[in-house]
Amino acid sequence: MFILFAMKKRILFAIFLILIIIAGFFAWKIFGPGVANPQSKYFYIHTGDDLATVKENLILEKMISGNQFDLVSKILKYKNPKPGRYTVKDGTSLFKLVRLLRSGNQSLVKVVIIKERTPEGLASKFGMGKKFDCECDSADIAGFLTDNEALKAFSADTNTAMAQVMPYTYEIKWNSTAKEVFQHFNTAFKKFWNDERKAKADSLQLTPYKVITLASIVEEETNDKSDKLNVASTYLNRVRTGMKLQADPTVKFAMKNFGLKRVTGAHLKTDSKYNTYMYAGIPPGPICTPSINSIEAVLNAPQTDYLYFVASSKFDGSSVFTTNYSDHLKYAREYQRELTRRMDSARKARTP
Repeated sequence: MFILFAMKKRILFAIFLILIIIAGFFAWKIFGPGVANPQSKYFYIHTGDDLATVKENLILEKMISGNQFDLVSKILKYKNPKPGRYTVKDGTSLFKLVRLLRSGNQSLVKVVIIKERTPEGLASKFGMGKKFDCECDSADIAGFLTDNEALKAFSADTNTAMAQVMPYTYEIKWNSTAKEVFQHFNTAFKKFWNDERKAKADSLQLTPYKVITLASIVEEETNDKSDKLNVASTYLNRVRTGMKLQADPTVKFAMKNFGLKRVTGAHLKTDSKYNTYMYAGIPPGPICTPSINSIEAVLNAPQTDYLYFVASSKFDGSSVFTTNYSDHLKYAREYQRELTRRMDSARKARTP
């Protein structure tokens, strides 16, 4: 009897030990390092992906083997995948992976706006693997920015939409729609235009859109911060006196030729509302996304009598401002002579 009891005890102990080993094995599979991602690639869940697709893609990316994924998903009640871009660390456990995907705590995409000239140029940076790594692609963004009906909800149109694209860094969800992306721009735009700035625009008899459009011309005219105020003052004086703005950057924009070095008489014949040599007044929208400095230069432009300016013949980035056309022509000729000399020198240097 004693021997029989001892044998049963040993058998039970062996079974218990086996169960502990099995439980430990499964615990290791679930809670131990179970994800392989040595290159720190993002894992993407697209809009509409179901749980089977998520599992399949994890296996295709060789992040998991897939054996325990279904079990862990059941334990954590993970049924409805949330689209997004997820940072999956190498060596993460299956438990932590599923919990991350279930939470929807995705890695946000940084959209850094510095200077964009056209809706198409901005849109081209959106899409999978592009500068702005998003589920919506360039066609989605371009389509939204050129859709007057869609933009109406944001009090914008195809001319003024780019005025709302402020030069900030935005953090957006990877699966944001084009409308949701623009909502970020619109929120920043409305925040920028506080009561103080609106009052300054009103004192200039300009709308925020007109201020930004003038600022975009200032932005393209000079990088010299000290000159921006006087450039802004010059253009405001032209607006007040009814002069045409006659801004070369607007001609480049009208032609979509941003690398043009010298604007000639032939270029001035480009028929476009953005050609300020042909049409009076402020263009219907900005020719680029201006910096905050350029916008503030318009809002805080000094009172001057300047009506003309031209780039300095020193080619140091500064401008020469004048109140009359004869002085302006003198400085313009000096600049053109120096530009011609430099272009000739560069041409000769390239000639073998």
